[in-house]
Amino acid sequence: MDKNRAGYTEGFVSILVNTGLFGLKLWAGIVSGSIALTADAWHTLSDSLSSIIVIFGVKLSSKKPDKEHPFGHGRWEQIASIFIGFLLTLIAYDFIKDAILQFKTRETADFGTIAIVVTIISILVKEGLAQYAFYIGKKTGNLSVKADGWHHRTDALSSVIVLIGIFFSNRFWWIDSVLGIIIAFMLFYAAYEIIKDAINKILGEKPSKELIEKIETLVESNFDGNVYPHHYHIHNYINNKELTFHIKVDNKMDVFSAHAIATNIEDMIKKELYIIATIHIEPKGFKHEND
Repeated sequence: MDKNRAGYTEGFVSILVNTGLFGLKLWAGIVSGSIALTADAWHTLSDSLSSIIVIFGVKLSSKKPDKEHPFGHGRWEQIASIFIGFLLTLIAYDFIKDAILQFKTRETADFGTIAIVVTIISILVKEGLAQYAFYIGKKTGNLSVKADGWHHRTDALSSVIVLIGIFFSNRFWWIDSVLGIIIAFMLFYAAYEIIKDAINKILGEKPSKELIEKIETLVESNFDGNVYPHHYHIHNYINNKELTFHIKVDNKMDVFSAHAIATNIEDMIKKELYIIATIHIEPKGFKHEND
């Protein structure tokens, strides 16, 4: 699956569907006088804004490496994810502010059949969009698309809460205000997870256990256990990954032979794992503080 094309497609589909849902939910919110349903409508429109960010993120991250950015522009995906997270935070703050104001004035919503039907449609459509975005994100490894999927998921969940509230609105006058606050806290949590994931990628991660096992299996199967890889570091630039690690070889091995082994391992990793590796050679008996 082409990563950039899939990202563009997910973004455009999201924009079209969310804009339509926004109009439908806003109309239902105005008719019913519900702050929770109206807030839910603006949450849906914010999905369109986040999808626009996804499209720009894919466009910027797909640029080829240049002199100023020799490792490419892939980390624009993380930057796009952070923008989405902050957007969710601002929307959540607005929801809490409006919900508290409604609670103080003791305003109530007049839910009806229209509100129920529109909310059910929203739940089904938004969860469908979430599943689509998660699928694209998993297949392509695109973090901003994954973040967009969580945005869809939180919108679907907020609509579930609104639907539950509709059925209890006759018994509790304050239910609409409380629902608005609950939705806001859901958004805060989603924003936290999205921003945390993106920042962790930018700051740097340790290589996964699965990656290390794959490398060690490659080395062991080709060099009969005479080469010992260790001390791994990975630099994730999204569109390309740079891996550095050490190998211990026989103390008496000449430089040419050791270099040939390192080069062979680097070539295998590039061919099998699509990662650029740089290997430091050490004599088997050498010890340093990181061993």
